[in-house]
Amino acid sequence: MKFNTLIPELVVTDLERSLKFYVEILGFTLEYMREEDRFALISLGGSQLILEEGAENPWDEEDMVYPFGRGITISIEVKDVKSILKLLRENSCEIKGEVEERWYPFKGKFLGEKQFSVVDPDGYLLRVIEDLGEKKIKEKI
Repeated sequence: MKFNTLIPELVVTDLERSLKFYVEILGFTLEYMREEDRFALISLGGSQLILEEGAENPWDEEDMVYPFGRGITISIEVKDVKSILKLLRENSCEIKGEVEERWYPFKGKFLGEKQFSVVDPDGYLLRVIEDLGEKKIKEKI
């Protein structure tokens, strides 16, 4: 396995609960786990995340307080937003808003995606997106 050059590391309060959320609900693959360190590397498509339970960080000046990751949104691309949303609802996950279709201008074209946000078990905000492809600027959206 090749590691990405940027892999967010999320401190979690319960590794098993987080693995259930990311692997069983969102569809990530458990790539590597060090049970003794309460550490897991997971992947989905080209995305990779590290989950680490209760990690001590010498740079943290404050205690971790829910919701974790304030000010950060992690975008994750999936093949089918609606099926993921259904699973999240069936598991009583905290959904933020409904699925919306958005088109963003980029280098003379529009890039489209369906998206919604969900809060993971520790309060990290995730934006779940499905790629809709691209359209020329002159096309109606």
